[in-house]
Amino acid sequence: MTATRMALQARGVQFSYIDHTTHERLRAIERLDLEIPEGQFVSIVGPSGCGKSTFLKIVNGLLPEYEGEIEVLEPASKGMAHAMVFQDAALFPWFSILSNVAYGLRCQGVPGKEAHARALPFIKMVGLEGFESKYPYQLSGGMQQRANLARALTVDPEILLMDEPFAALDAQTRELMQAELLRIWAEARKTVLFITHQIDEAIYLADRVVVMSARPGRILADIPVDLGRPRDLRIKRTPEFTVLADQIWDLISRQLRPDQPATA
Repeated sequence: MTATRMALQARGVQFSYIDHTTHERLRAIERLDLEIPEGQFVSIVGPSGCGKSTFLKIVNGLLPEYEGEIEVLEPASKGMAHAMVFQDAALFPWFSILSNVAYGLRCQGVPGKEAHARALPFIKMVGLEGFESKYPYQLSGGMQQRANLARALTVDPEILLMDEPFAALDAQTRELMQAELLRIWAEARKTVLFITHQIDEAIYLADRVVVMSARPGRILADIPVDLGRPRDLRIKRTPEFTVLADQIWDLISRQLRPDQPATA
């Protein structure tokens, strides 16, 4: 039997920073341990300021001054270890959608014609076929985030890091994008680490929901989501979903109000 490969292993990760107002050193993350098997979708939730986005930036290499160990699965071919999808689509307004999606490949030195050819399947995957020659201002917010996701997938990352990518969208578009992300994930079969404030979003998307404590952030719970796949948005209205949402909210609310007793 083939052993499951770990796409991400974090051991004893800690991170501190200097508050430039008080000049105090503050601990943002405290002894965080996390393993994510290849191909799994993991969501992280927790109170504001708990360090979940900070952890994502550490994994992405944007905050190198941390303690502990981070191991990301080495890419199998010409791909990258990881790629980031931020809340802001951050598309270049002077580039077409095709050029935006191919941008990561161009940064790796792939010639323009080849980069565009490799980007086209991912544009189709995210449902933007026919919009290749359009510019970002001609697309809705949801469509821009699709292009943002396609750009990340085009560089063939081992793990896709997503930092509240739907937070700026209206409620209806956000739900549609959640369903689209699951469709794309099922096709691309990438490992995903997804940061969100929305408990229902975390549950709907993930195989596991990791709940972090208030600062300094540490893992309070690692909750499996045994709801089966594929998932329809209507699953959010089922009793099983509500039980999970209540369990996670209970953990988070006690961090916001430490004197609150646990619910039965």
